[in-house]
Amino acid sequence: MDNKDFNKNKLIEYWIAGSDDDYETMIVMFDSKRFSWSLFIGHLMIEKLLKAYYVKVKSDYPPFIHNLLRLAEKAELSLTDDIKKQLVTITAFNINARYDDYKMSFKKQCTTEFTEEWIDKLKKLRPWIKTLIQQ
Repeated sequence: MDNKDFNKNKLIEYWIAGSDDDYETMIVMFDSKRFSWSLFIGHLMIEKLLKAYYVKVKSDYPPFIHNLLRLAEKAELSLTDDIKKQLVTITAFNINARYDDYKMSFKKQCTTEFTEEWIDKLKKLRPWIKTLIQQ
């Protein structure tokens, strides 16, 4: 890493700002009943917060990975088993919404009830991670 170009606080702000934008997009997608896309964007929102947390604790650029559990582990984030399971499921939203092989079955899985349940979980994870970043 080239430290002369590294500004820890700016990088953290960058990831948080991107996550905040994704949060708004997730809500708009949900409200317009684009359920699979709302969950896909929810994954991005959490990924960016975890990358901000990684920068905070490691003082380094985050790894180029999308696996949320792996990212949290690399950041040495202490997780409950429930949160670990949530991160694994949320990571699957990234793959399932993106790749055509999975898209149709994922869209069918994204009923109103399923999506509401996961949007609620995403809404709870967001402030929890943000609090950790600010500590």
